Amino acid sequence: MNETTTRGNPASRTTWLTLFASTGTLICCALPIIFVSLGFGATVAALTSSFPLLITLSLHKAWVFAFSGAMLALSGWLMYRPGRACPTDPELGQVCNTTQTWNRRLYGSSVVIWCIGFFAAFLALPLRIWLGL
Repeated sequence: MNETTTRGNPASRTTWLTLFASTGTLICCALPIIFVSLGFGATVAALTSSFPLLITLSLHKAWVFAFSGAMLALSGWLMYRPGRACPTDPELGQVCNTTQTWNRRLYGSSVVIWCIGFFAAFLALPLRIWLGL
C-alpha cells in the first residue's frame, strides 16, 4: 500500500481531525454530564482537578461544538463532493477505494459521537426538566 496516496488525501486528513474534534466534544461536555446524572460527581471532580482544561472546554462548549460541526461539514463535503474519482491504475485505485471505505467509517463514527455529545450537552437537561424527572 502506497503511504503517500493516503497521506496526501485531504479527505483522509480531515476525517481524522474530525474524529478528534468530535471525540473532544464527547470528553469535554457529554461525559461529565452523564457521570453527574448517574451519581458519579466525585469522578467528575477528580477528572476536572486532574485535567483543568476540561473546565475551560465546557465553559466554551458552544464554540467547541461549532468548530467540530464545521469540521464534520467540511469532511462530509470533501468525501461526497461531485466529481471525486479514484485513479485508473489498479493498485492506486484499490488503495483509493480502501481509503474511501475507512474514511466513510470514520466519518460515520464522528457523526454518531458528535450527536451523542450534542444531545448530552444541550438537550438532555432541558428534556429532563420538561419531562419533570
